[in-house]
Amino acid sequence: MSVAVAAGFSSQAFEQFLGGLREPEWSTDRRRQAWQRFAELPMPDRTGEEWKRTDLRAFAWERFGPPEPWGGAELPPALLREGVELGGQHTTANSRTLEAHLDRRWISQGVVFGDLEQASVDHSELIQKHLDRTVEWQADRFDAAREAFRSGGTLLYVPRGVVVDQPLHMFAALGPGGVDLSHTLVVLEDGAEATLLAETASLDSTADGLHCGAVELCLGRGSRLRYVHLQNWGRGVWHFARQEARLGGDASLQWTIGALGARLAKVNQQVRLDEPGAAAQVNGVMFTEGRQHLAYHTRQDHNAAHCHSDLLYKGALQDKSRIVWRGMIHVAPGAQKTDAYQRDDNLILSEAARADSIPGLEIQADDVRCSHGATIGRVDDELLFYAQTRGLSRKEATRMIVAGFFQQVFDRITIPSVQEALAEAIGRRVREYQPS
Repeated sequence: MSVAVAAGFSSQAFEQFLGGLREPEWSTDRRRQAWQRFAELPMPDRTGEEWKRTDLRAFAWERFGPPEPWGGAELPPALLREGVELGGQHTTANSRTLEAHLDRRWISQGVVFGDLEQASVDHSELIQKHLDRTVEWQADRFDAAREAFRSGGTLLYVPRGVVVDQPLHMFAALGPGGVDLSHTLVVLEDGAEATLLAETASLDSTADGLHCGAVELCLGRGSRLRYVHLQNWGRGVWHFARQEARLGGDASLQWTIGALGARLAKVNQQVRLDEPGAAAQVNGVMFTEGRQHLAYHTRQDHNAAHCHSDLLYKGALQDKSRIVWRGMIHVAPGAQKTDAYQRDDNLILSEAARADSIPGLEIQADDVRCSHGATIGRVDDELLFYAQTRGLSRKEATRMIVAGFFQQVFDRITIPSVQEALAEAIGRRVREYQPS
């Protein structure tokens, strides 16, 4: 699709965008419903709990519009694929697919990996069955915009019983002023297994940009998914996302997020354990600097008995940055023998940084084990002093303390290349701690 579109998120731009698509009627109908919803909804305000800690006054829709073609510039480096033998690659830039490759070994077993919009034509029934079954597209203007202008998305489909033992990698890039409106859909049938490494980056680390996206993970009974998402947009990008997983009986999910980039991020991450025996481990690593504002709201929904969830987030903040984490464990009536835990720890590296940590429980069953914890603390001066007496500079000592702070999360990640990439990316950002 190379047709130019009218600037901004306008009715004219929407109609021109639709005119460049070749997709099933059901998809176009849904886009029109989403556009109507976008036009009806006001911008979120800070009167409700959902947005009260996130200030959107500097955001303006008029600065952005539907995705424009990539200018042909060299892509920014991808961190997660270093030293990894991949089974497939899907690359997008400004929400347009540049590369889609899958090893013939997996194609022969019925695996599908690549552009979601093309898949909606080639595998229409599959996409219609699963797309937006889990994620919400009517909650706010950002969700509606993503659904109306959805493009450059990724599909991973693994048939029943197929074990993909090579990691697959997806990479999304933004140019200056670029827009990404992508939807990642992962469908694992019963007994299937896969590892998906996903990351984002900007060509210009300071330029403006917009991402309104969704991640939808659908796990069949007995399936296993390792999903890693590294959010590494440039410091001028507005990042809005809804990320949700739905697990069938005895399914297993290890979900790791790294949140390092963006000017402002507002992410809703939800795991739904819908059938007995489902298990989810959620790992979060966050590092902020400058005036970054990252707000992550997590939810563990236990809708069936004998399920397990374990969430561990850790964030480090320097300069005048802010992290907001709000978590909820919800246990439905009848979800007996639930075992759920959530924890959020924050390390403050400057006097002006701020962390808000708000765990919560909603329990409607009487035979459960649910708990949560949260900490916010500063670097211990005695640790710094001790490290410096052993010959380290103040910056080296700070970096060592930060690395140790995150080690608990790194130890839970079962992919060595991901551990190394996250540790290196954070280490490059750490400056020496200077208390007032």
